[in-house]
Amino acid sequence: MTEEEKKQLSEGIKQLIHGDKELGFNLTLEILGNYKLAKWTLLTIVPYYYSPRKEVFVKPNTTKLIIKYYELEDIKYSAKPTYDFYKKFRNYILEMKKYVDKSLDIDNAAFTGFLMMATEL
Repeated sequence: MTEEEKKQLSEGIKQLIHGDKELGFNLTLEILGNYKLAKWTLLTIVPYYYSPRKEVFVKPNTTKLIIKYYELEDIKYSAKPTYDFYKKFRNYILEMKKYVDKSLDIDNAAFTGFLMMATEL
């Protein structure tokens, strides 16, 4: 990466965690896209790691399964990351957590793992 790209990536991650989340998401997406690294897992691991009860870690297969099984409306998974999808999926997960026992509210990755396992019953 060039020095300018490193600065942009750093600013994107900073905004993603501490500022304008959409701006940060898109800055990070742009830089990672230049290197064919714009993957859901890479874009969502940092905000999730920083705030695991507020942000979500988007694992493609788990996410697709949750959307299909729980018939989530107004949301369609795409391999190409977008902030709109991320925001909708996060909101669905946060809403679903309101209706389950507090013991399932460890963090959002654990909760999505629970949802995935519950589909296999």
